[in-house]
Amino acid sequence: MALNLLHANDRPGQYPASWYAATAQIAPPRPSLAGATTADVCIVGAGYTGLSAALHLAKAGLKVIVLEAHRAGWGASGRNGGQVGTGQRREQGELQQMLGGDHARQLWDIAEESKALVRELAGNECELQNGVIYADHKARLVSHSEAYARLLQRDYGYNAIRFVDREEIRSLVGSDGYFGGTMDDGAFHLHPLKYVLKLASKAEKAGAIIHELSEVTALSMGNPNSVRTSRGEVKAAHVLLACNGYLGNLDLSVAARVMPINNFIVATEPLGEERARSIISNGAAVADSRFVVNYFHLTRDHRLLFGGGETYGYRFPSDIKAFVRKPMLEVFPQLSGVKIEYGWGGTLAITAKRIPMLRRLSNTVLSASGYSGQGVSIATVCGKIAAEAISGQAGRFDIFASIPTPSFPGGVLLRSPLLALAMIWYSMRDRL
Repeated sequence: MALNLLHANDRPGQYPASWYAATAQIAPPRPSLAGATTADVCIVGAGYTGLSAALHLAKAGLKVIVLEAHRAGWGASGRNGGQVGTGQRREQGELQQMLGGDHARQLWDIAEESKALVRELAGNECELQNGVIYADHKARLVSHSEAYARLLQRDYGYNAIRFVDREEIRSLVGSDGYFGGTMDDGAFHLHPLKYVLKLASKAEKAGAIIHELSEVTALSMGNPNSVRTSRGEVKAAHVLLACNGYLGNLDLSVAARVMPINNFIVATEPLGEERARSIISNGAAVADSRFVVNYFHLTRDHRLLFGGGETYGYRFPSDIKAFVRKPMLEVFPQLSGVKIEYGWGGTLAITAKRIPMLRRLSNTVLSASGYSGQGVSIATVCGKIAAEAISGQAGRFDIFASIPTPSFPGGVLLRSPLLALAMIWYSMRDRL
């Protein structure tokens, strides 16, 4: 049976005790599904994918019901680092080699649209701040960063990115651990929970119905499809599974190809403006080149939000603050005396190729997941693309669906320990 992380680390219906939850305006609980009802589309999961799809489908005039096991935005959509990067999770040069130039260009265009879509939907209420620095933690990686910036400028006309050398990156990031990288002024970061809550509100205003505390227990494909919870059933012409790392055993063919992993973030006490600017001088977010990425940015009240460390089983570490403090101090040893006020974890999902998996499970049942750490923007646009496919315009859905997504070795039962071994090897390689 596939792993289901819906109940392993969190209280039912409660957002984690994150800095995000402490600073967002949480909507009152929505009613659970009770009894039988019908819809044009039933969406499972109220994260970026599901809510974006619900918004676009409702605006097109369809009756949409969203079923969420906990609260809207409860999962990775409300817990992540809030970074909106450029392109897909894989670099464009890799995509060109893997898929060919035309296919890589299509994925680039979709990724560029995704950034514009998030900007439009987020508006002015989600603490959006321009700029993402990609920092090389090894000197041998710097030449690749310089070449990649040139590739994006030359082949894609993307001039918002530029190479930064060792001297400049140390003026931008107050750490001796980085040797160069890129500065991307077209990328940005935001408050992810505020953003997903705004998506939920927009979807409801467009006419979508969201039921919380409505965990789906069974899916029967047919005409119509049947989506069941412990207290009710939705019969729908179309179904979209938008569960990402929380899919569980709803569809084992997807679960074999989309691996849940856990990632963790801490928020320090307020550092004060001067000290905060000594950490990141220009307000950009930072993601580094480690296989298990460190990512961080400053908040408007001058805290450092630092993400680092992964686990691959059910349980989060017993002390998340201590777990993340270690990589944080490796980057910023000058913060050794700083108090960490919040620590939380969440479950995202990866694919073997680090390309989202959009898949048809039947003519009327779709799945979209596996954003591999690029979910804020790519999940949002994939929700829109899934809505297009449901409405009869499948061209962009098929751009992703045509990419083979291999199963993880070991199948659903053994993939987690095998992945853990692989990740340990890669993390050791980071230190070489």
